Amino acid sequence: MDFLRSCNEMAALVRESIRPLVGSPEGGQVIRMGADRTPTEKIDQVAEDCVIKYVQEHDLCALLISEEAGKVPVDGGKGTIFLDPIDGTYNAVAGIPFYALSLAWATDGVVQQAFVQDLATKETFTAVQGKFAHCNGKPIHVSSTSRLDTSAMSVYGRKFDPTRMMQLGHKIRRWRLLGASALELSYIGAGRIDGFVDLRGTLRVTDAAAGMLICTEAGGTVSDLNGDPLDFPEEVTVGRCIIATNGVLHHKVIEYLR
Repeated sequence: MDFLRSCNEMAALVRESIRPLVGSPEGGQVIRMGADRTPTEKIDQVAEDCVIKYVQEHDLCALLISEEAGKVPVDGGKGTIFLDPIDGTYNAVAGIPFYALSLAWATDGVVQQAFVQDLATKETFTAVQGKFAHCNGKPIHVSSTSRLDTSAMSVYGRKFDPTRMMQLGHKIRRWRLLGASALELSYIGAGRIDGFVDLRGTLRVTDAAAGMLICTEAGGTVSDLNGDPLDFPEEVTVGRCIIATNGVLHHKVIEYLR
């Protein structure tokens, strides 16, 4: 199985299928409640349908887990695929060019391969465990920033209490609220930002699985709020908080959040 090649094919199908819905109120129409207990918008459903159909036709896994459909058994394949069909749905519907397809393939609970494509620009981040992290086929590495007062970090800004962020916020040079966690984790891997913090406790395995591997294979560190390894259940109704950095800044970020 050439998982990453298949991901490129799925991304092309998704881009074409959602093209009429990007920047359109129609794309934001709520179709139903998803398996993750949040509203499924039309653009999410269209993208997810494309990926599920492709996976089932090509036997890419034994189980697909998506935030909209939940757990989808697949005959003939091996492993588990974690899917976020549109990471950054608000951006896509609003016409903001920062939204992605996120796919991760895992065996025995360990993510082995990851694919995140910015659907607006076609920029593609990939990783294979223990081997590489790439952007458009070229190696990437996290930044060497070692001081908070020269760092740039992204924070997920929807419905969270900013109180805990204030101490850290006073030290950071630049904050960014970009709104697509898979891409933000990939941007750490590419050295474009130095960290990403999400304190909501609602980040799911489908949101983070691919971006986490890209970040760590590029030299970054990902943990929970205590600095411990981040463990996700294979269940889209369960969320987590996350801290991801270039590694050098990790302990400093945790201390200020405490």
